[in-house]
Amino acid sequence: MVRIGGASGFWGDSSVGAPQLVSSGHIDYLVFDYLAELTMSILAGARLKKPELGYATDFVSVAMKAVLKDIVQQGIRVVSNAGGVNPQGCANALAALAAEQGIALKIAVVSGDDILPLLPQLRQAQPPVRELQSGAPLPERVLTANAYLGARPIQAALDAGAQVVITGRCVDSAVTLGVLMHEFGWQPGDHDLLAAGSLAGHIIECGCQATGGLHTDWDTVPDWPNIGYPIVECSADGSFVVTKPAGTGGKITPAVVAEQMLYEIGDPSAYLLPDVVADFTQVRIEQAGEHRVRVHGARGRPPTASYKVCATYVDGFKTASQLTIVGFDAVAKARRTGEAILTRTSTLFAQQGFGPYSGSQLEALGAESCYGPHASTLQTREAVLRLAVTHPRREALELFAREVAPAGTSWAPGTTGAGGGRSPVSPSIRQYAFLLDKSKVEPGVTIDGQRIEVPRDADSQAIDAMSPGAPVDAKAVESSLDDAADETDAIEVPLIRLAWARSGDKGDTSNIGVIARHPALLPLLRTQLTEARVADWLAHLVKGPVSRYEVPGIGAFNFVCEQALGGGGMASLRNDALGKGMGQILLALPVRVSASRLALLEASAPAHRAASHT
Repeated sequence: MVRIGGASGFWGDSSVGAPQLVSSGHIDYLVFDYLAELTMSILAGARLKKPELGYATDFVSVAMKAVLKDIVQQGIRVVSNAGGVNPQGCANALAALAAEQGIALKIAVVSGDDILPLLPQLRQAQPPVRELQSGAPLPERVLTANAYLGARPIQAALDAGAQVVITGRCVDSAVTLGVLMHEFGWQPGDHDLLAAGSLAGHIIECGCQATGGLHTDWDTVPDWPNIGYPIVECSADGSFVVTKPAGTGGKITPAVVAEQMLYEIGDPSAYLLPDVVADFTQVRIEQAGEHRVRVHGARGRPPTASYKVCATYVDGFKTASQLTIVGFDAVAKARRTGEAILTRTSTLFAQQGFGPYSGSQLEALGAESCYGPHASTLQTREAVLRLAVTHPRREALELFAREVAPAGTSWAPGTTGAGGGRSPVSPSIRQYAFLLDKSKVEPGVTIDGQRIEVPRDADSQAIDAMSPGAPVDAKAVESSLDDAADETDAIEVPLIRLAWARSGDKGDTSNIGVIARHPALLPLLRTQLTEARVADWLAHLVKGPVSRYEVPGIGAFNFVCEQALGGGGMASLRNDALGKGMGQILLALPVRVSASRLALLEASAPAHRAASHT
């Protein structure tokens, strides 16, 4: 058995993770996930200002500074993608820290993900490069372009004896899969094992989200201040147990782990990763003791012949301003104030020859603006006006920022001011994702200046269009209770009474996982939670198609909503640019269920607090 602790889910995660896992986790490996698309662009900007930067500095100055002596003494090995756009710079900083503490440390650096040098060649390619979701051509001014590498370079680094492995861009789960390939000798053709190891990595890649963070039933999760960071206890057969350090807060149940499993995976029968195409539809998640959940049943197929590349580019400028509005009809006052600011500044733009806004978003926070037509709080006496705008010219948005504060004295009574002062104007960074033949990318590993060979994989599909997994017998996980169509004493309740949910993003696509609170509810949910109904409920946010995938192994559905995030991530002007609240909005969807069935559910699982969700 190999015990791996997940100490970070993003750059900026709490500093308590690494010390907690090292001091009380009894772990063999410590892994960190730091990188998102926005993070890569921030790191690229940092490297432009200071060539020695461009990595997640917290990894060295906070996490490793706190635990370096302990991990060396305990023989714990570390894998982290903190290298960002400058993995060698990260390694140099860590080596300096080790020298300062009088510690000898063998550090490996994984490189090869930066494909910026290939862009001139790719601009001439036939067929031309196209963005995965929009089909747009390759932008002219690209800031970063990084291939999502897999686990093989990490395995090679550990095989060569590295105590710490620092990578640039790799898929989040690879920092865990690389460990398991090294420890158990898994090979590229071991598709089921690679899928299982990828799932273990996927479960812990978001830190405390695997231990109760963001859980639908949030008020049943104890001791948030001391919430535990996740540990996976992995076996050579691919099964693993999710747990956490003893005495820490949070909770680990099948529902919590299921929410994390569905997070941002798209088609659960074909989750595309560099090392394997994973099928999670038949995964089983079972309680195996207090704060212990066993996971098994992942399946895999050969990977595709391409890497996904995430590029970032500058597209004009953006800023966002807020004003707090107090008093009667606060929402109406906020909306009128925002519209007046946009009208006034548009007139000033025309006078100065700036041209119109390229985008704008007006929201009344505190008034359920993200619920659109389903909002129920329209008469609140306090709301926050949020205006986010983009424009090709910086000086236009600087003018906008100056014109926000006067609204507090010129128009609506009860406007208390902007709080943080005048909003800064920054470049608008957008994401551009495309596929690149793996033969054009050469991952590399260096240890103390010595290059380590990374075997090339011949095990891949020749095409990237993957067919769905084999059909499954969903009836196998349903109870013998009557089908939803036979409900005779039906009442209407919000979906949260019957299901848990978690949402996240992939570019401009929102992924919403919905897990039935009991297998007996699957027929009802299948009937009522259709693609068309979900699309209609979220129509104010989702402009593209909605696809539903079944995950019968855990009694769940995964909804993939396209054109759902206003451009997504860095490009979106929405307050919820990453769709983190979209699952909560879907949980308000009214569904019909018999009172008798609901009573049976509540009797069998009272912890889901149905009475509070009326």
